[in-house]
Amino acid sequence: MNTTKFDIQRLIRNNVKGLKPYSSARDEYVSDGSEMVFLDANENPYENGVNRYPDPQQRTLKTVLAEQKGVDIKNILLGNGSDEVLDLLFRAFCEPKEDNVITLPPTYGMYKVLANINNIEEREVILNSDFEPDTGKILKAIDARTKIIFLCSPNNPTGNSFSDQRIIEIVRSFEGLVVIDEAYIDFSSQKSWIHSIKEFPNLIVTHTLSKAYGMAGIRLGICYASPEIIGVLNKIKPPYNVNELTQQRALQKVSDQETVKKEVTTILEERVKVIEALSEISCIQHIYKTDANFVLVKVDDATLRYNQLLDNGIVIRNRHTQPLCENTLRFTIGSPVENKKLIHTLQSL
Repeated sequence: MNTTKFDIQRLIRNNVKGLKPYSSARDEYVSDGSEMVFLDANENPYENGVNRYPDPQQRTLKTVLAEQKGVDIKNILLGNGSDEVLDLLFRAFCEPKEDNVITLPPTYGMYKVLANINNIEEREVILNSDFEPDTGKILKAIDARTKIIFLCSPNNPTGNSFSDQRIIEIVRSFEGLVVIDEAYIDFSSQKSWIHSIKEFPNLIVTHTLSKAYGMAGIRLGICYASPEIIGVLNKIKPPYNVNELTQQRALQKVSDQETVKKEVTTILEERVKVIEALSEISCIQHIYKTDANFVLVKVDDATLRYNQLLDNGIVIRNRHTQPLCENTLRFTIGSPVENKKLIHTLQSL
């Protein structure tokens, strides 16, 4: 199989192909900034900043993102968090009870949840001992009903980025969709795969404002893909899925790249300090390489250490139950003060 054979029409669910999307008032009339009297959407006329429906296509925000990422606005879809974007992919391309997707545990848990919600078979292909995709096993797991392969890179909870060679082999060999979830890409030295969406028509890249941009509370996820894929997702997305307040706050933050870069730099500097300090703590047996704003470590007894930290007012993540993650804990890199408290507490255990 080769991506030169990629045919999006073969992947789209039949009911979605024939779907006529809802046309909202703000779709039918797009303001050019002129002073107008809006009596078309049954809105409350008394201005309070949010009495009008938001732009259903988030044009202003998309324009800024397109310029920053070097893509066309037609390559972008915004969602109520990345989870909505991922759910839209299931709903657009995966036929319930018939199709399947492939995930690579240990990985982000929502892929499994969304597969279950949409009644789609999830085929798990465990990462190898280096936390890299086992391309041979992945390609063997594919059949005629496989629609999507999910790659989280940098991966959660392991923190590592997958090798370019393995990703390219998967993208080139699979006639379905390959989703690269880059939630943590801003903390990595690796380049984003966004600039490869023109080369690989079956490639989808997702980003979020929840991590490096520090805006988890506003729920803004970003999908970069071909105009054809974006067009399909636009057919089924709710008309006003990104609210006005989210659009305003997101626009402010993405327009302030100086602050974003400063915060990321500080987090990366703290990551180095935390890893150095963790290497001196006796209960920690191994520290895994990370390209994210967290670090996964192997300890002597994950449940014991988790509860001890909890008793000291520190909440971390126990990943002991995940494949390949026996007795592991995941530490998010916090502020300098928070990191010092973590290290001091670990030293005192």
